[in-house]
Amino acid sequence: MDYVPYPEPVVAGAPSAARRRPATRTAPIPVKIVIAGGFGVGKTTTVGAISEIAPLTTEAEMTAVSVGVDDPGPESGKTTTTVAMDFGCVTIDQSLKLYLFGTPGQARFGFMWDDLARGALGALVVVDSSRLDDCYPAVDYFERAGLPFVVGVNTFNGRLSHSIDEVRWALATDRAVPIVAFDARNRLSVRDALLVVLDRALDRAVRSQPS
Repeated sequence: MDYVPYPEPVVAGAPSAARRRPATRTAPIPVKIVIAGGFGVGKTTTVGAISEIAPLTTEAEMTAVSVGVDDPGPESGKTTTTVAMDFGCVTIDQSLKLYLFGTPGQARFGFMWDDLARGALGALVVVDSSRLDDCYPAVDYFERAGLPFVVGVNTFNGRLSHSIDEVRWALATDRAVPIVAFDARNRLSVRDALLVVLDRALDRAVRSQPS
């Protein structure tokens, strides 16, 4: 006769095997966000302020050769520049994790933008309100690409050179494009700006669904 093992005795109050096993946790959904903008507007600072890992940066020292080519503005103490990209990540909650890719700001590195933007859910275009001309290429790029984006006006020294309404007028963006003020050095401020990007991307996805 085949041996049939007795079932485990049930002890009152003892946890069952199913209860003893740890609950299965699903990995958070990865979401790619691009941090873009002109030269010296605070893209590297933005990624570094919120990344939960040591951010990957490709900073190189600015030299005399760049004088007249790379202009970070008269009040900037910037001595380095991004020559490839910045990378960082932040977990929003148990279901969502953002992977942040910062673009180089100089026009000569524009050929990299297509690769950095591929697969992105949305973008944050960082703007220095005292140098609005520098952000036009980034705004034009994402409008042409059809990628949802938010304009984040960096509050250098805690102030804006122009109001949000003046920035919107100067950029001539669609009224549906959010424009927010944020501090690239402040983690919570960067978080709030990224949440606006997520809301914008979600709204676009919902509206694109067939009715």
